[in-house]
Amino acid sequence: MSSPKGTMSSKSNRNFDELRWVIQIRRTLDEELEDDDNEFPVSIFNVPKTLMSSKPDSYIPQQVALGPYHYWRPELYEMERYKLSAAKQTQKQLQNLKFQHLVDHFIKLEPKIRACYHKYLAFNGETLAWMMAVDASFLLEFLHIYAIKEGKVLTRVSSRMSHLVDFTGRKLADNMILRDVVMLENQIPLFLLRKILEFQYSTLELADDILHSMLMGLFKELSPFKITKKISSIQVTELAHLLDFLYYMIVPKSEESSEIHEAEDQNEAINDKEGLLSNSSHVKLLIKEIWKLLSKLNKGLIRYLKRVLISKPVKLVLKLPWAIITHIPGFFILKQPVEYFFFSQDKEDIKPENDGSSSMNSINKPPLMEEINIPSVMELCKAGVRFYPINGDITTISFDQKTVTFYLPTISLDVNTEIILRNIVAYETSTASGPLVFTRYTELMNGIIDTEEDAKLLREKGIILNHLKSDLEVADLWNGMSKSVKLTKVPFLDRVIKDVNKYYNGKWKVKAGRFMKIYVFGSWQFLTFLATILLLLLMTLQAFCSVYSCARIFHVKDY
Repeated sequence: MSSPKGTMSSKSNRNFDELRWVIQIRRTLDEELEDDDNEFPVSIFNVPKTLMSSKPDSYIPQQVALGPYHYWRPELYEMERYKLSAAKQTQKQLQNLKFQHLVDHFIKLEPKIRACYHKYLAFNGETLAWMMAVDASFLLEFLHIYAIKEGKVLTRVSSRMSHLVDFTGRKLADNMILRDVVMLENQIPLFLLRKILEFQYSTLELADDILHSMLMGLFKELSPFKITKKISSIQVTELAHLLDFLYYMIVPKSEESSEIHEAEDQNEAINDKEGLLSNSSHVKLLIKEIWKLLSKLNKGLIRYLKRVLISKPVKLVLKLPWAIITHIPGFFILKQPVEYFFFSQDKEDIKPENDGSSSMNSINKPPLMEEINIPSVMELCKAGVRFYPINGDITTISFDQKTVTFYLPTISLDVNTEIILRNIVAYETSTASGPLVFTRYTELMNGIIDTEEDAKLLREKGIILNHLKSDLEVADLWNGMSKSVKLTKVPFLDRVIKDVNKYYNGKWKVKAGRFMKIYVFGSWQFLTFLATILLLLLMTLQAFCSVYSCARIFHVKDY
């Protein structure tokens, strides 16, 4: 009985050093008491299991491990020699200082380093400092490939890393490393890179300029969207790591998006109030429609007649006897189809107006997965919707109901894009306290792209710049990103989805198609009713012909 206990104890001691844990906790508390103002928020998380299970290779580094999360994986040891080469290169530029001096400085930053990671790091302070110093040196050596100065690319790559760059020095020959450095679990705090550059260059301002040029070069290489923010407004000190920088550049802040669409909300509220006031008198609306019809008989009689028939005053008149007609035996089965054509849109409009409490609950309640419902690109095109590309970020997405135009930002897709998108979604899910704007965007694209034809049409419109092998890969990319940890409402995107659905569902072609599908092909009661009516007509005709000579009436000759 003692041997198993001893084995468990030895395993526990090997995996968890109690004395080191106590020392670390005491040291952390003491240092935080001395300096409470310099707390660093957690910014490097483990990928949520819901996302990790969908496609693990998109979140687990395949070539190089940066930081403590994947440091001991044996399949990544091959890159250690390149890391050591980068550390030697860093030591040459430390202005007569040893690499040990940099490590000693990182040891002093141990509490801040640990505070950046969500997972407990089972390393002592010296091991963690050496790990960070070597990995940060490798990352800096790698980022020098993309350093930009006055529109030119500055390449300063050691001989050990030269095989990772092609002959132009501008693009990696092996994109796996490029994808690894943007993964959420493979991030290194950006203040460590700043500290190394501070030792290498004369002033901190110069070091920040160099780091800024590296980040912008990396963004131009990786970003699926074009730059819309002012480059000068980026403060390197406010960024947590590389993925945080990409997120900052691609995803608008919630404050910015709310300001952009605040005016639209006010205009929409004013229009709703005007609509309620105008609908107060159905008689006036009916007279107005009739007057329009009489004054423009030569300009589209059928079009105006249809408008009158589906106007709210006419619907109100139809509703009065309809309650009596539907109680007649045999006509009750027609109630649902007729109400679908004439009154379905009214029910959708009345719900949020009459039920204030449910409206508020729908705003505060996170949407379900099935609520993200929008027609595909091909369905929208058949309904008359036009797609138009715009150079902007996610906040530029809109739907113009007057011109029936769906505006979407141009996005470039290549072999690295899927991993970038997935890790931005994972980072937003882990760190965002407000609406998941980028996650909602991926759900929108997933909703409108169902097939290869949808992706092809967006490519032909210039919305998708496809650098993949086929349009089918584009469709698979978006359809594979349906997993989400939590869903929240994003007002300006939800408004676009609502407007698109309202236009699409209001089309007579769509209504007729759904009517045939639901109440004709999918309703045995309706088919039975039609068969009964046809049988009654045939029996009536037979009875009529038995009394009167149908052959003589219709001049049918007997042969």
